[in-house]
Amino acid sequence: MADKAVPVNGMIQEIKKGKTILTAEPFAFVLSEQHRKERCDQCFKSSKISRCAGCQYVYYCGRNCQRKAWAIHKIECPNIKRIHPRVLPDAARMMARIIIKLSQNGREERGYYTPTKYRVFDDLMSHVIDIKEDMKKMEHFTSLSMVLLEFLPNDILPDVKELLAIFGRMSVNSFNILDTDMTSLGVGIYLGPSIIDHNCKPNATAVFEGTTLMIRTLHDLPALDWSQIHITYIDVLKDMETRRAELRKSYYFLCECERCNTPETIEIAAACPNKTCTYPCQSTDSHCPKCCEEFPEGFKECFDEVCELSVYHLEKMAHTACKHLDAARMCLTKQEGILHPYNLLVVRMLEMALAATMDLERWEDAEVYASQLTGRYLFYFGETHPMTGQVHFVQAKLFSFQKKGRLALESITKAAQLIKISFGEDHSKIKNEIKPLLDQLLAEYHYGKNGF
Repeated sequence: MADKAVPVNGMIQEIKKGKTILTAEPFAFVLSEQHRKERCDQCFKSSKISRCAGCQYVYYCGRNCQRKAWAIHKIECPNIKRIHPRVLPDAARMMARIIIKLSQNGREERGYYTPTKYRVFDDLMSHVIDIKEDMKKMEHFTSLSMVLLEFLPNDILPDVKELLAIFGRMSVNSFNILDTDMTSLGVGIYLGPSIIDHNCKPNATAVFEGTTLMIRTLHDLPALDWSQIHITYIDVLKDMETRRAELRKSYYFLCECERCNTPETIEIAAACPNKTCTYPCQSTDSHCPKCCEEFPEGFKECFDEVCELSVYHLEKMAHTACKHLDAARMCLTKQEGILHPYNLLVVRMLEMALAATMDLERWEDAEVYASQLTGRYLFYFGETHPMTGQVHFVQAKLFSFQKKGRLALESITKAAQLIKISFGEDHSKIKNEIKPLLDQLLAEYHYGKNGF
């Protein structure tokens, strides 16, 4: 299926926020192994699925998806069975699928980003020179090469030079395929959208319907000029130094966007000692520049200690499936009065606390953390970003769970308004999640039930 781009007739056309400017199907993609038994390997939908009779490894939701997958899976299938019980790592399986696709004339496939302009796989940047100088990336490449040497038929396995170029293109150009909660389900290569550059303050975003990618505008744009349209390659809820380090490590460039070139203030700010003052101070200040309240002796050391503790626990929780509520609460307590409430370490810790309380079904506690995140998401993401709409939706569900119908209806109404902009009115997020809860709450309102 060809990518679809917004038509351009040569005249300058203003593009409103909340408009899909590019729709693309993946050149190659793979479902993450952790979701293998709960989602269809082809469409990524979570529904009744059946195991492939051949490899007994992948699952499909029906014959239609199985047929669509067969061109690639017919090469995978016997080889997955052959190496059983070993499991192919996600990165190796993704790379294998790209190689299989290329062996089936995949180099001719075009991904259009305008009605006349397109990209093919070989147009994607490979950064081979940078990767050769990156010891960790080369170790990863060597490991994947050994796996692929054993997994793929020799007649389609490229030589080492071509294999490294494929690895580079995969590493630098992959999109995380997200579900409607903005959680990663797998990765994919999308040819047309690969034209879009990064910005830490993007004016467009990528949302997904299954494996179909849609680039949607977050702000009004004066015209469809791809050199002026930006998405974010990374999680931007991080300080400038961390963002730049991640971009350099993964994409081999120094970010010079407006946000990275603007001195940071609130992102890394300290709290004013005066509890009634909300001015973002620096930890090295002797007094608040606004209210002139003096900082206590040793504040800088205390600030640094709390930051280090927060970073330690955030990294620890990021690498475990369980979000430790006690650790998150402890860090939030220590941050209070030391870190500014909008300091990014506070925001990240609130996210961890919300995830933990949701997992534990502690709805009242979760409601507190969700309410604290709404304002912070609005500040950092803006009103039209999918994450802002999502936190309003979570808040609506939490109010509903606690029989707070009136508050739930207010939140779901706001969530619907924002999510229609970020996902689109016809997205399954609206049809399958927003509308059912809205209809339920309206019915409860009509009959005076559950908090109305």
